[in-house]
Amino acid sequence: MTNTHSPTGARAHARAQAAAATPTTPDAPPGIDPATILVAQRIPPGGYANIVLGRGTRIRLADPTGTTCAHLFLLRAESPWERLNVADTVKVPWQAYLTTGHPLLSDQGRVLATVLTDTSTHHDTLCGPTTEARHQLHLAAAKQGLEPRDIGPSITLFRGARVAPDGAITSTGNAHPGATIDLLVHLPLTLLVANAPHPLDDRPTGDLDLLAWPAPADRAGNDDPEYRRAVENTEAAWTAALNTEVPA
Repeated sequence: MTNTHSPTGARAHARAQAAAATPTTPDAPPGIDPATILVAQRIPPGGYANIVLGRGTRIRLADPTGTTCAHLFLLRAESPWERLNVADTVKVPWQAYLTTGHPLLSDQGRVLATVLTDTSTHHDTLCGPTTEARHQLHLAAAKQGLEPRDIGPSITLFRGARVAPDGAITSTGNAHPGATIDLLVHLPLTLLVANAPHPLDDRPTGDLDLLAWPAPADRAGNDDPEYRRAVENTEAAWTAALNTEVPA
């Protein structure tokens, strides 16, 4: 048994624990140079992540075993009072079920990110996080200097929910192992994500993979007029943010 009563013993104990840990990271997606990967994290059940990402970043969240559940919240990095608005994310595109082309809108009517590809389609904008997931999101937020009051309702990825004809909300569970959803970032973001069960599906979760890489040439979206207006609002805000000098 390691003696931790002295600094020397405590140091040996800590180093032994570190040596025993074998963190794993997800592989780079096919066709993506591993050297360009900005973020590659495998988030275990009960874990969370907090990262800041620039405009033009592509984010991939993946469900390697068909059992994960990702509670996602976004804030504008340089202006964290602007944040994901789930109600508008559902209302503006006239669609409660996330999939390819769906914008994730802020409370200022701007597009924080757009769903670029989606091989899962098992997502939820209706139920919000569990108590466990909200606690994890608060911990993730604290690492970015944010407080619980800064975190609003989140969306859930990989464990879906649907509204039945009688109005009841029912769980649709996970899709197949290896399902992914890719987001394209429109404005610099603080991304918070927690790996915890769904309110309607309390099965233990599996690992959640998170990757991000620069993709300035990627294009996302759809031809809906509501989407185009939101993009115009976003581009105007981005242009204004770049032009901060006041003419003499």
